[in-house]
Amino acid sequence: MNSFIGTYECKADAKGRVMLPVALKNQLSPLLQQGFVLKRAVFQSCLELYPMEEWNVLMAKMNKLNRFKKKNNDFIRRFTAGVRMVEVDTTGRLLIPKDLVAFAGIGKEVVLSSAINIIEIWDKDKYEQAIDDAALDFAELAEEVMGDDDEDGIS
Repeated sequence: MNSFIGTYECKADAKGRVMLPVALKNQLSPLLQQGFVLKRAVFQSCLELYPMEEWNVLMAKMNKLNRFKKKNNDFIRRFTAGVRMVEVDTTGRLLIPKDLVAFAGIGKEVVLSSAINIIEIWDKDKYEQAIDDAALDFAELAEEVMGDDDEDGIS
């Protein structure tokens, strides 16, 4: 499993190309050959960049869904809508397709934020708003999500 670290501010050009910061590019370099999958996020108006290895793990889980259940087919269709295979070019740029730029409302200022095994791609203003909104309830959320984790005798 991959684990990425950092939040990076960068610029998008008029064609939707984003130059990856060196620190992030270094983390991604072992994965550049395999390529990436870019998709709409489910819960936020941002994009998610999956290394191909992580995408394949997720698809293996989704492949176990019973396709004779309509809700499963509906979920798969909506989850994979707009999904694109993307690559980082030789100059270290990632091209974000126009429909995905529109979905995420990405302008010139972009934030690339690590989310454990994927990278979230945000419009800077939307990212800051999401962080500000989440900060109000973060202590409560942290307790709810991680507070009962006594697998290793932590809590």
